[in-house]
Amino acid sequence: MTLSAAENPLFEFLLRQGDNALVLGHRTSEWCGVAPVLEEDIALANMALDLIGQTQLWLGYAGEVEGAGRTADDLAFLREVYDYRNLLMLEVPNGDFGRTQMRQFLFDAFQVPWLTRLQDSTNTRVAEIAAKCLKEALYHLDRSSHTVIALGDGTEESNRRMSDALTFLWPYSGEVFKVDATDHAMAEAGVAPLPSDLHSVWLETVERVLTEACLTLPEGTFAQSGGRTGFRHTEHLGHMLAVMQTLQRSYPGAAW
Repeated sequence: MTLSAAENPLFEFLLRQGDNALVLGHRTSEWCGVAPVLEEDIALANMALDLIGQTQLWLGYAGEVEGAGRTADDLAFLREVYDYRNLLMLEVPNGDFGRTQMRQFLFDAFQVPWLTRLQDSTNTRVAEIAAKCLKEALYHLDRSSHTVIALGDGTEESNRRMSDALTFLWPYSGEVFKVDATDHAMAEAGVAPLPSDLHSVWLETVERVLTEACLTLPEGTFAQSGGRTGFRHTEHLGHMLAVMQTLQRSYPGAAW
């Protein structure tokens, strides 16, 4: 007998990690062939591959924990919209290049301290996966930080676009810090810290980079929510999954 996500907090926790990487990885891959310059095209494609690799690790372990015989591919391609546990910020359309880079930075600024703490998890597999993912996350944060600074402290047009991107994304950025029963169960078991414990570290990084980028931190504290629990997703996730899952849905069990 397998447990539902609500009855199996470790499974729910692993879905959140894997789905964040999966959805952001797919969104990032959408720049392949259409990025503003060749260097960015190659860099974004490589970052997307990093994230999909991380997805394989997290969802692969999630399938083992679930005990229902589902693989990472099954979890990635054969679930419905409300079975996904990713942050809402990661599923919204890319927008322009500035919004894509700002979203990457806001996510990376959390991922680095988060994965750093997960290396000390009481769950050996979680600690091992985190250690592998952290190496890539450090590079992602370094790159997204420098890009945000370069665009923010660039031309009047690039600054305006980065400011617009920040205004749009800010109401989504706080979702990761809204803790629930799954977060508390993981913290009590020593598997992961409460995401809210990392808010001050995240905010310090965000404020530092935005200051260098000549951008103003928004004042609002409202945060969209629902993605981490699957309770609410934007309409955009369904459209994204229709594209991402079309091959597997059209040809069930297809393999290279």
